[in-house]
Amino acid sequence: MASTGVEITLAEPRGFCAGVDRAIEIVERALAKFGAPIYVRHEIVHNTHVVNDLKARGAIFIEELDDVPPGATLVFSAHGVSKAVQNEAEARGFQIFDATCPLVTKVHVEVAKLAKEGFEFIMIGHKGHPEVEGTMGQLDEGIHLVEEVADVARVAPRQTAKLAVVTQTTLSVDDAAEITAAVRARFPQVREPKQQDICYATQNRQDAVKLLSAQVDVVVVVGSPTSSNTNRLRELADRLGVPAYMVEDATELQPEWFVGTARIGLTAGASAPESLVQGVVTRLKTLGAVSVRTLAGAEETMKFPLPKGLK
Repeated sequence: MASTGVEITLAEPRGFCAGVDRAIEIVERALAKFGAPIYVRHEIVHNTHVVNDLKARGAIFIEELDDVPPGATLVFSAHGVSKAVQNEAEARGFQIFDATCPLVTKVHVEVAKLAKEGFEFIMIGHKGHPEVEGTMGQLDEGIHLVEEVADVARVAPRQTAKLAVVTQTTLSVDDAAEITAAVRARFPQVREPKQQDICYATQNRQDAVKLLSAQVDVVVVVGSPTSSNTNRLRELADRLGVPAYMVEDATELQPEWFVGTARIGLTAGASAPESLVQGVVTRLKTLGAVSVRTLAGAEETMKFPLPKGLK
């Protein structure tokens, strides 16, 4: 680091969003009410520390419903599930609590509603991401995935009179806008969401990184590699010309990243606990940082209700 006066600047907002808070609380309440084990389909949120903490308390994370014993309590992750998974879980008689983020559910509801009106869909998202699999799995056919602008030219809907676009909620706002523009150019009559699908928390954290990047020499993003919104934060800072690194926790910090720097920016993805951020602050202080300030940013007051049976 620079010889004197190294400052840490914290982005605001950062870390947990309302959907993540709700999902974790659903598992915690289910454990408290019904006792261990509680089965969770897929990682409840994409953060290794959160998942390991819940494992230690009796949560068992599975990918296939075959791994859930009869009569068990099952929680769907914050990313949502396909209709096939939902129907199979109900047919098997599990006690189900759905921790799908309500903003993801909103996309599912929109897809189901428009499909009944005869619409096909172009979905902007990352292949293999559980949220994309869940949203595309709301329909048996008629939903086409595009990951980048070049994919738009290859989309082959059966008809174009009724075509709608939906997006994964944790994308880069700028990337999604660019791909949507390409969709609109090829299909001028395409129906776009009344409110963009990218969630408020993703948008706010990206806006905060744009503000942060203009004021620092290097950016550290706390979160797990499996987290889409966390990856987008690191990519965004990088795109803005600031060296950016993603760490799961303070142990992954490399002193050479900060050689000659006087201003270190710090943020966290929507599934990263604040305790991990504070751990990074503590470690940076041992490396020579002397002060911490927090940027002003959007205030988040969103709170989502818990499912019936857990309130």
